[in-house]
Amino acid sequence: MSSISSTIVVSKQVVGVVNHPQHSDKRSNGQQWQQLNDNLRRRSLLFSSNKRTLVKIRPLRAIVTTAETISPLIRNSTMANYVPLFVMLPLGVVTRENEFPDEAKFEKQLNELKKAGVDGVMVDVWWGIIEANAPKQYDWSSYIKLFHLVRKCGLRIQAIMSFHQCGGNIGDGVYIPVPQWVLSVGEKDADVFYTNKSGNRNQEYLSLGVDNLPLFQGRTAVEMYRDYMISFKENMSDFLEDETIIDVEVGLGPAGELRYPSYPETQGWVFPGIGEFQCYDKYLKQDFKAAAANAGHREWDLPDDAGKYNDTPEKTGFFKHDGTYTTEKGIFFLKWYSNKLIEHGDQILDEANKIFQGYKIRIAAKVSGIHWWYNDDSHACELTSGYYNMKDRDGYRPIARMISRHYGTLNFTCMEMRNFEQSAEAKCAPQQLVQQVLSGGWTEKIDVAGENALPRYDRAGYNQILLNVRPNGVNKSGPPKLKMAGVTYLRLTDELFEPQNFKIFKLLVKKMHADQEYCREMTDLPPLERSKPKIPIEKLLEATETIETFPWESETDMSVGGILADYLDNLLNKLFSILN
Repeated sequence: MSSISSTIVVSKQVVGVVNHPQHSDKRSNGQQWQQLNDNLRRRSLLFSSNKRTLVKIRPLRAIVTTAETISPLIRNSTMANYVPLFVMLPLGVVTRENEFPDEAKFEKQLNELKKAGVDGVMVDVWWGIIEANAPKQYDWSSYIKLFHLVRKCGLRIQAIMSFHQCGGNIGDGVYIPVPQWVLSVGEKDADVFYTNKSGNRNQEYLSLGVDNLPLFQGRTAVEMYRDYMISFKENMSDFLEDETIIDVEVGLGPAGELRYPSYPETQGWVFPGIGEFQCYDKYLKQDFKAAAANAGHREWDLPDDAGKYNDTPEKTGFFKHDGTYTTEKGIFFLKWYSNKLIEHGDQILDEANKIFQGYKIRIAAKVSGIHWWYNDDSHACELTSGYYNMKDRDGYRPIARMISRHYGTLNFTCMEMRNFEQSAEAKCAPQQLVQQVLSGGWTEKIDVAGENALPRYDRAGYNQILLNVRPNGVNKSGPPKLKMAGVTYLRLTDELFEPQNFKIFKLLVKKMHADQEYCREMTDLPPLERSKPKIPIEKLLEATETIETFPWESETDMSVGGILADYLDNLLNKLFSILN
C-alpha cells in the first residue's frame, strides 16, 4: 500500500503536513477514490490521478511533495484551512460504579454541539472502571451505551486509554483510582508506584520502572495496557469499523500525559512550585545505578539537592544558577531520566499501533504544557517532569521524532494561554512554549493537535487558540502555511451552555472551520500503517538540536471578536434585563 502525504518544506525544514487518503482500502482503488472524489467534489475538494508531482506554494516558495496530483479545485479552496474541533466530555460521564446516568441530558447537550458544528467529542475510558474487579475481566457496557448515543447524534469520538487515576491533578473533580487489584499489588510492593526523594508514593500511575516486570499476577505493566487496548478494540469494533471512533489517545502517565507526576496536588504542590523528581522507587534506582556503572561512575547516585515541591529554582542546589544540572553528573542524570520517559512512550505506542493497525484512526500521545519557569535558565519544572528542555537543548523534538515512527499525533496543552495572563515571578512563557513544541512537531513531519489547559469561555482565550491553530492565518486560495490537525476544547459543562458562553463558543467552532460549513469528510482518515523500525536513542537525541521556531502572527485573522464585542454583549444583556 502506498502512503500518500504532502509535506511542505521551507529552507529544508518541514513546516506542515497535510494528510491525504492512502491506498489501503482494497474495495479497489477505483471504487475508493470514486466515492471519495464524489464526497469531496460536493465540498469543493477534489484529488486527481495517481501521479507524483511537485507543487509550489507562494509566497513561502515552498515545495510540496505528494504522491497525488492536487487539482486546482482543492488548491484554490478555503476548505483546506478547516481545522476540526472536538469537545471533551466530563471526567465522570461514566461513573466509578460503571454507570451512564443522565443519558437524556447528555443527548440534548450532544445535539446542541452537533447543531453548533462540532466535529466530535473526546472521552476518558478509565482503566479503573473497565477492569476494576479482577485481571482481564472487562466491562464495557456503559461505554458502549455512551458511544451509541454519540453516534446517534452524528458526532465522532476521540477515546483516551486512561491508565491513570482520576483525581489529584489540576481541574480534577472526580475520583477514579486505578483498579483495586493493582493497588493491592502496591500494598505489598509500594515501589511499583512513582516515588519522590522523601519516599512518598504516587498512586496515579504505575512507575515506568515496572513496565517490563511481571509483578501483576504474571503480567507486566505494558502487557496490562496491551490487553486492555485489545479488549477495547474487540468490544468497540463496530465503532472503529464505521469510523465513529477516529482517534485513540494512549495514556502514558499522570493525567494521561507522557511525563512523571512531578507536581501532584495530593502531596501539597501548588503553582508555581518546581516539583520533584519521581525516580526513587527501587526499580528506577537500580536502573540508574546500572546506567551510572556502565558509564564508569559507580559513585553517582540520584539527586539529593533538587529541593521540595514548592521551592523556586534558586532555593535548590540542583536548579540554581550554575547548579548541579550544569555538571557532568547532573547532565547524565537528566539524560537518563528523560530518555526513560521517551522509551516508555515508544514501547506503549508500538503496542497501540500493532493493535489498531489498519483501522482508519490516528493514535495520539499527550504532552503537558509546563510553562512555568520556562524563562528560567533551569526550566526546573519541565526537568522534574521529564522534559529535558533548555535554551540550548530541545526537550520536545525527540518526543515528536519518537511519535513519528508510529504515525502518531502529538497532542499539546495550554493552547489558550498568553504570557501576560501568567505569573511574571514564575517566569511563565506559554506562548513561546507552544511555538517551540508545535514547530518541533511540524519539523518532524507529524500532526500536532492541542487542548486548552483550563476552562475558558472568553473571546481572548478563543482568539489565542485560533492564532495557534493557524499561526500565519487562512489562505483563501488553498492550504495555509501552517495548520494544526485539530483542537479538543476542555470541556463540556453546564456553564458552556449558558446563552452568552454558547454564543461565543459557536463562533469559535465557525472560526476553527475557517468560516466553512461543517464537513464530516475533513475528519476522515487513512488506515493506520504499522510502525516504522525502532529509532535508536542516539538518532532520537539528534533532535535535541535547537531550531528556530516558525513565525507566528501577533493575532489571528479569524477572531471571534474582542473588547468591543464584549462591550456590546454586556450592553445588550443589560438592555434585555431591563426590558424583562
